[in-house]
Amino acid sequence: MKTYFLNPESIRQLFDRIAPTYDLLNHLLSLRRDCYWRRMAVREMEGLDGWILDTATGTGDVAIAILQQDGHGRKVLGLDFSEPMIRGAQQKVSKRGLAQRIALSLGDALCLPFREETFSASVMAFGLRNIVQKEQALKEMVRVIKPGGKVIVLEFTFPKNGVMRSLYPFYFQKILPLIGGLISGDREAYAYLPESVLRFRDAEHYQQMMRKVGLKDVKSRALTSGIASLLSGTKKGS
Repeated sequence: MKTYFLNPESIRQLFDRIAPTYDLLNHLLSLRRDCYWRRMAVREMEGLDGWILDTATGTGDVAIAILQQDGHGRKVLGLDFSEPMIRGAQQKVSKRGLAQRIALSLGDALCLPFREETFSASVMAFGLRNIVQKEQALKEMVRVIKPGGKVIVLEFTFPKNGVMRSLYPFYFQKILPLIGGLISGDREAYAYLPESVLRFRDAEHYQQMMRKVGLKDVKSRALTSGIASLLSGTKKGS
């Protein structure tokens, strides 16, 4: 299992395999709070129009939420390294009649295929923990947004206090792999993904990293007793 954390290709193959059950996975990991968390992430884009980049778009839920909440002056480009994920996103986007306003593409978060200062904001939901070179991914998110634009990161984290801190490890390491494995037929993948959350550093660590790559006004917000964290920062002026 440890090789997943060192091998980006293995992680990509894992996500290729679980693409059909990816939405279910997010519901299980979040105890069905992921829809609310995405709404909170999109609210961080208030006042920002034009093109928005959704890195690690997965099956496109964040891209769709960006337009559903306040999308009159926005278009979204969703990028992911998994072709099955992109196919799933395309199906969702087409079904909702949003193909003219959401573009989808294969791509690498560590080397985004866009010019500098292209987007008004860049968001990554539930993706940073799966990237080995996290600082490089954040640098790329900063590079492609305009001065004054925002970088937003939504990620699963580990509760620090209360009942959740006591219950979550058991749920993550015992219950979730069992349920996910039974439903998907891929218990190994559903064991890796909870482990990736437990290995993810705390929000304060990533706030420091975000400042280091050129963001100001960096802040974080714990969601649902710390099951997830919402981090954001603004690109400094040129």
